[in-house]
Amino acid sequence: MGEPGFFVTGDRAGGRSWCLRRVGMSAGWLLLEDGCEVTVGRGFGVTYQLVSKICPLMISRNHCVLKQNPEGQWTIMDNKSLNGVWLNRARLEPLRVYSIHQGDYIQLGVPLENKENAEYEYEVTEEDWETVYPCLSPKNDQMIEKNKELRTKRKFSLDELAGPGAEGPSNLKSKINKVSCESGQSVKSQGKGEVASTPSENLDPKLTALEPSKKTTGAPIYPGFPKVTEVHHEQKASNSSASQRSLQMFKVTMSRILRLKIQMQEKHEAVMNVKKQTQKGNSKKVVQMEQELQDLQSQLCAEQAQQQARVEQLEKTFQEEEQHLQGLEIAQGEEDLKQQLAQALQEHWALMEELNRSKKDFEAIIQAKNKELEQTKEEKEKVQAQKEEVLSHMNDVLENELQCIICSEYFIEAVTLNCAHSFCSYCINEWMKRKIECPICRKDIKSKTYSLVLDNCINKMVNNLSSEVKERRIVLIRERKAKRLF
Repeated sequence: MGEPGFFVTGDRAGGRSWCLRRVGMSAGWLLLEDGCEVTVGRGFGVTYQLVSKICPLMISRNHCVLKQNPEGQWTIMDNKSLNGVWLNRARLEPLRVYSIHQGDYIQLGVPLENKENAEYEYEVTEEDWETVYPCLSPKNDQMIEKNKELRTKRKFSLDELAGPGAEGPSNLKSKINKVSCESGQSVKSQGKGEVASTPSENLDPKLTALEPSKKTTGAPIYPGFPKVTEVHHEQKASNSSASQRSLQMFKVTMSRILRLKIQMQEKHEAVMNVKKQTQKGNSKKVVQMEQELQDLQSQLCAEQAQQQARVEQLEKTFQEEEQHLQGLEIAQGEEDLKQQLAQALQEHWALMEELNRSKKDFEAIIQAKNKELEQTKEEKEKVQAQKEEVLSHMNDVLENELQCIICSEYFIEAVTLNCAHSFCSYCINEWMKRKIECPICRKDIKSKTYSLVLDNCINKMVNNLSSEVKERRIVLIRERKAKRLF
């Protein structure tokens, strides 16, 4: 595995560090740095970016957060992730902080089908730094910086402009103006029979030595201008070639200026020699040579003006190239943003498809539950109908079989005669005051037997009837007891 995306500090080397060791792997460990908050997810703004190759949406953008509490204990929090965070096989509640200890088992996401374990499983451990460092996963910001360096195109190097020996086009322009002014003043200051002396010391040494410096690449580089690095982009290469052509033209013009200066110096020396040889005789020759010297001076001034215009054009070209490079950088940034937006849209559509599938599954579950509820409701209605039927049958039995024919009420202290017919104890006693025979079969009454089983059965059945029937029976029992006392 390659080097992690951070350096080994002197105080950490040789010590022990907390980390999340990935189960079954010697790579992809997550370092828990003291005093730092560690975020894990598939987004761009997290400490460690986990992008699953099997299921890209298994890890949320900001899946979980690990940080130390005021006591220095490491904690973990599920940041409302889709597939959850599991601590020792138990799923954590979202936005709730849990303490973790050495040896704890942390699982991010859930296992896929036909797999026993999840893709991202970690164990909390504290190991020696020499053991942890080779296995660490690179941080997200280091990966972004590395990708950015790979995508960044080369730019013009402006280091020489900031150096003490660097001179830009404006400095060169001032040098040319200085030479032209000094030369003009030296010519005009002379009298009629005397020619001005223009020693070579008045010339700028940087203008008298404008020979191109050769480098290993063979491209000429002139003093006072920034070096131009190679540009791989086609448009940058065309702009660089245009700059090279401008510099070549500048070289030719400066060479012409140098030649004119040399010619002017030679004429000046010739005039001085003629003056020494003929102080009085050849005045016409002296005047002619002075005229030639003035012509050379005017030609030099014209060349200097032309060169100044070329310098201004070259500055304008450099400014346009710089603006063009800035525009290319902005376009590259927009292209990166478009790619990020396209990726975000793709993730959004994938999430929408997953939500639609989940919605369909939930709808199927709801339909199944509704069907079960309808079946349960039908069964409940059937049971209720059966119950009502049983109650109706029970009422019929009570009315037909368990009622006294004398008072037409349910038996109260039922009594069975020798003929097997049953009556209320109060009712049969009142009947026997008039006749000593059964009201139904007209047989003589010889014996009466209390039926406790019949009383208990009636009492239990009455308890399941309406409250009106219960109250009416209680009132009858009280009335008959009162009559019996009198």
